[in-house]
Amino acid sequence: MFNSVVAANRAAFAAFGVTPSDDDEGPAAVDRIEADEDLPEWHVELTEHDRGRLGVGDRVEFTKNISDRDVQSFAAASGDTNPLHLDDEFASKTRFRGRIAHGTLVGGLISAGLARLPGLTIYLSQDLEFHNPVRLGDRLTAVCEIVEDLGDDQYRLTTRVVDDGETIIDGEAVVLVDELPDDE
Repeated sequence: MFNSVVAANRAAFAAFGVTPSDDDEGPAAVDRIEADEDLPEWHVELTEHDRGRLGVGDRVEFTKNISDRDVQSFAAASGDTNPLHLDDEFASKTRFRGRIAHGTLVGGLISAGLARLPGLTIYLSQDLEFHNPVRLGDRLTAVCEIVEDLGDDQYRLTTRVVDDGETIIDGEAVVLVDELPDDE
């Protein structure tokens, strides 16, 4: 069955014109990921593991590389086929002098970090400011820190994406953290 799912995913990507890059080794993340799972190439740090004890100063960091496959998959999933993200020759003639990742793809690392808070995290709002472009292959870290307990299981957090200390995205989010449903 797993091979059927992998084949179906590959067929779906092919239908959108997305093919794995020659420099990407092994199966794509979409072929390997399960709910509530971390892949070995990701790094997660969390200061609090108990939803009932979340408070100001708690933080989560989520780190991963942005690959060509990530950019192509995001373009296929979102429909954002801007040549700045997909066409080397075109992108080389822009102010960026090469391809860059989609800003929303990079901002998605914040969502990945928030998903690792204990409990069921639900976005209520997110503001983002984009400061620097992201190149394919960059290793980025989303840093999310609770700065205010708003009551009723709601929290305001600062949200940043950094690349070796350089701010890529700066922002703020408000989330609701519910109890996880029972396994019954």
